[in-house]
Amino acid sequence: MSASGHPDDTGLTVVVPCYNEVDNLEHSYAEIVSELGEFDLELLYVDDGSTDGSLDVIRRLADSDNRVQYISFTRNFGFEAAFSAGYRYAGKPWILHVDADQQFPAAEAHKLIAAAKAGYDAVFGVRTNRQDPVLRRWGTAAFHFIGRKLLRIELPPGATAFRLVRTELARRIVDLELGTPYFLATVPRLTSRYTTVPVAHRARTRGKSKVGMSFLSSHAVELFVGFSRRLSTAASVACLLAGGAGLVTALAGATGLVSGSALTVTALLLLTASLTATALVVRSLVVVGAGQPRPRQFYVREASIPVSAADRLLDPSSSLESA
Repeated sequence: MSASGHPDDTGLTVVVPCYNEVDNLEHSYAEIVSELGEFDLELLYVDDGSTDGSLDVIRRLADSDNRVQYISFTRNFGFEAAFSAGYRYAGKPWILHVDADQQFPAAEAHKLIAAAKAGYDAVFGVRTNRQDPVLRRWGTAAFHFIGRKLLRIELPPGATAFRLVRTELARRIVDLELGTPYFLATVPRLTSRYTTVPVAHRARTRGKSKVGMSFLSSHAVELFVGFSRRLSTAASVACLLAGGAGLVTALAGATGLVSGSALTVTALLLLTASLTATALVVRSLVVVGAGQPRPRQFYVREASIPVSAADRLLDPSSSLESA
């Protein structure tokens, strides 16, 4: 792919991650094809272990339109895994990420495509009129404030999953196989040629959101711990300071400078030892945990396109896989 190529002359893969979106899939397909049908288009659906018949709908779409491809997981692996699979196996030089819930109108993709022509490797949509519950909006605002301002993590301001990315860049990020993958925070580590564009947003009209506050909170913690050392450093310093204060207090009690029983002195000494050890453990866990072997981010049970054997749980020719 030429570095100067754009989606309107090189082709576009629309990656659509979905988990139990049976009510939205046909509607989202129709909208994407209607708005982006003039492109050399591929629609790549990633079924994240749906249990509601979503895969059946996707199969029907693939049977009726040869532009539609799909990957189906062996179980639910989560949002990051779903779009990562789509990014890894996208067949066109550019990727447009569109969620199946249709909260981002497909027509807004033209704004991202126009911005990419200025030479950017990634263009992120930013909601101008977010149609989500207040708690979700406040949570996102807090997330960006803590991540960008307090922890100094480089994030495209206000960026969302509605984005246009060069396939080469997206695949490079997925293949890093980070212990704490976070696409928004990884892009700035690889390229400075990214930007944001205001886009429209609308309320979900069918189905329920699968992204709750517990998921968002845990995902945020993964970002804060995985992409900044400030939290672990602060924890280490706090433990060392507390340990030092405990030691000084214990010595003062032992020498009679302050009143206290032998039990209090002993307890303070033990507290000193435990807090010092905790400080060392916090730092070491960050380093050791990142290098531990782990399962792959996702495993594929069924796909309409060739996928790596490493990404399959079972041999597709086996009776278990075919069942």
